[in-house]
Amino acid sequence: MGDGLAGRVALARKTIAIADLNRDINGLARYPSIQSEGFVSYYGVPLIAKGRVNGVLEVFRRTPIPVDQDWKDFLEMMAGQAAIAVDNAELFGNLQRSNFDLALAYDSTIEGWSHALDLRDKETEGHTQRVTEVTLRLARAAGITESELVHVRRGALLHDIGKMGVPDYILLKPDKLTDEEWVEMRKHPVFAYELLSPIAYLRPALDIPYCHHEKWDGTGYPRGLKGEQIPLAARLFAVVDVWDALRYRSARGLCRPFSLRFAAM
Repeated sequence: MGDGLAGRVALARKTIAIADLNRDINGLARYPSIQSEGFVSYYGVPLIAKGRVNGVLEVFRRTPIPVDQDWKDFLEMMAGQAAIAVDNAELFGNLQRSNFDLALAYDSTIEGWSHALDLRDKETEGHTQRVTEVTLRLARAAGITESELVHVRRGALLHDIGKMGVPDYILLKPDKLTDEEWVEMRKHPVFAYELLSPIAYLRPALDIPYCHHEKWDGTGYPRGLKGEQIPLAARLFAVVDVWDALRYRSARGLCRPFSLRFAAM
């Protein structure tokens, strides 16, 4: 501020006109690339928006600038429009950065929740990350767009968030669940819906936490949806969820080893 022609304009916060640049050689010292251009006159107008100087609009000319009110009014009007444009561009850039930072914070929180669920149930540790990765691969192959994949990823990470509402004596029970305990266990998609639906940015991700236990023949839960009534993301996730569970059981020797191949349809 105050250094060079532009700095002087910014500091003064008003238009500065120089009719003969040869008499203002100190100002041109900041512009070595244009000293040889033969400029004669100069106008500098501060770009002020919302009381803040965002820059300086400078006009160099090889002949004297006609110093009349119309010329000055036109230049200051153009500077005012430029100041607003610069201010809006800066606000938009800041908003984009803020949105990006906020999205990162959201996703970090979601990953923290999913990790906490895995820690609660040692039997399925690592399950959430595995099924999320494979679900995203399958969803891409199914033609789901990148913008929609954001919600698929969040839904996969939070698919078992409703189990936070299931008592430990049921969730961690090593033996077979009783009929009454299964009734409680099957409430976890509803718990997920009740937990996530009030959160606006997570509503588009609800399909998987709410519907991944529905079945094609309508015998699933919690709503008994059938066929294409079940959201596509939930159908894709259900395949991956069962596949991962069977792989885990196979690794522990609880069922015969197997492999699964997805074919394009």
